[in-house]
Amino acid sequence: MKVLKIVTVSLISLAALITATFFLIGYFKEKPAGIFVDSDPISDVYINGSPVGKTPYTNTYKAGEIMLKLVPDSSDQSLIAYETKITLVSGIQTIVRREFGVSEDASSGDIISFDRIGGAETGLIVVSTPENAQVSVDGLPQGFAPYKTSSILPAQHQITVKAPGYIDRIMTVKTQAGFRLSLFAKLAKAVELQPATTPSPVEKTYVQILSTPTGFLRVRSGPGTTGGEIAQVKPGSQYLFLDEDVATGWVKIQYEAPKTGLPNGIEGWVSGQYVKKVTQIVTATGSATLK
Repeated sequence: MKVLKIVTVSLISLAALITATFFLIGYFKEKPAGIFVDSDPISDVYINGSPVGKTPYTNTYKAGEIMLKLVPDSSDQSLIAYETKITLVSGIQTIVRREFGVSEDASSGDIISFDRIGGAETGLIVVSTPENAQVSVDGLPQGFAPYKTSSILPAQHQITVKAPGYIDRIMTVKTQAGFRLSLFAKLAKAVELQPATTPSPVEKTYVQILSTPTGFLRVRSGPGTTGGEIAQVKPGSQYLFLDEDVATGWVKIQYEAPKTGLPNGIEGWVSGQYVKKVTQIVTATGSATLK
């Protein structure tokens, strides 16, 4: 009976030891690290050079450094891809967000992660591109990036990062006791609107057709009556002045303006006896005034 009791106790102790061993193995086994990636527009996600899906993308990996690449899935081929190294932390989900632009300067995004600091302390660190951007927490300016604090309450906060010449980036995060929240913010450059400029008025010379015995004036291919007739113009009409032949006194005009299929328009010569030159100031709206 005594032997049976000893065997029973031994078996119970062995079972407890085995249970404790499996518990400790599960406790000390490294937890996987999570990652969540989102982008605008949707992009193809590559991790360590291999395609893994499209945004929004979420998965778990072994803790450590990975190479993340996002390629915009857009018909607009001018958008620039994004590539960066990220250190994934065991038991923590890292969040990556990206808004693509036509250049790195025009792109924006943020990376949010946590690391354990122990105890009840709550931390926040903000890094920015460009450097020295102003950091505000819940609307109150706190300093300039890189900004670090261990006196923030564990709660939901609105973080604003801003810099002159860049678009403000506003992010909502939730800090937790015993952890430091790390936030990297990439700001996009603001588009500088160029002031509207009004072209200066242009002075142009026109040829006005005067009265003729025939009620019209022939337009010829060359200066003088030997030139072939191209058209006939009526008194009172005006045409752009191009040239003047001193020997004959004939004037070259733009009879028909350039257009598709006729890049040079139609030019011709009229007798200087039945025309006068008129100078006009032409504005950007196309209106003309006599000088």
